[in-house]
Amino acid sequence: MDGHADRQPIHTAFPSNWELSSARAITVVKLLVAEGINPHHLAATGFADYQPLDTESNAAAYARNRRIEFRLTDR
Repeated sequence: MDGHADRQPIHTAFPSNWELSSARAITVVKLLVAEGINPHHLAATGFADYQPLDTESNAAAYARNRRIEFRLTDR
């Protein structure tokens, strides 16, 4: 799971967008493990605001950049 955030500074329980994006990814991984997915097949990564889908500075762009991406690999 790849967690992402927008580039706006945050004022929450998370000290930065790094922690926020990581927490998003970890939350999804925990949910999948609770649903029976083998945790050996999962990983959580936080990218903060460093891989935006949209570089504009408006509410719609910020919303698009706050996301989780499921990355599938063949091993």
